[in-house]
Amino acid sequence: MRILLVSPAAADSDTGNGVTARRWAALLRELGHQAESSVGLRDEYRGGYDALVALHARKSAGAVRAFRTAHPRAPVVLALTGTDLYPDLRSTGVNPAVLAMASRLVVLQPRALDQLDPKTRQRARVIVQSVPPIRRQAPRDDCFEVAVLAHLRPVKDPLRVAEAVRELPASSRIRVTHLGGALDDELAAAAAAESAASPRYDWLGPRPRGEALDLLARSRLLVLTSRHEG
Repeated sequence: MRILLVSPAAADSDTGNGVTARRWAALLRELGHQAESSVGLRDEYRGGYDALVALHARKSAGAVRAFRTAHPRAPVVLALTGTDLYPDLRSTGVNPAVLAMASRLVVLQPRALDQLDPKTRQRARVIVQSVPPIRRQAPRDDCFEVAVLAHLRPVKDPLRVAEAVRELPASSRIRVTHLGGALDDELAAAAAAESAASPRYDWLGPRPRGEALDLLARSRLLVLTSRHEG
């Protein structure tokens, strides 16, 4: 099959949608399909495809509508992302009419099905994201290293750990290593200032996936402070 995969983020982006688009396109190719990625649905992508896979029900709604109009009988698979589901579909602005256009809905964890009405739930499938095995690395011996892997945007509450370690006694060996891109200017300025002032918090900015996995493999603790996903 010739499959078009649309996402609100470019396939080379290191945001969640970008990483997912890249991985899913690769998996589809491994299964023998022709898979192409696009940010939204451009005019040149309206024809010649056997199926659509769309990430993000709200941001890809226009692509779903356009593809369904151009290909009324072709399958459309719509993946509901975190910012579709949390805190709930209504408050995030997901249009039920767009959900109705999908042949299948994909969610990434079982409790996400609770967001769907019984009729829509029948078309939904849970696909838990996988990751290749990560070899455990020896932790740092100069501190108790805590990892934070989060881009700087309000929904991630990215400075919560930095604020928490201010309260630790001088004898504590905890040190936080934070990797993530600056998607919010105010949070980036605050993170840079905190990193410069605090002996316990290091924000190192965006890093390649391999470096993030190395941090995860050696750290003694990963902290997830997202307001919706934590």
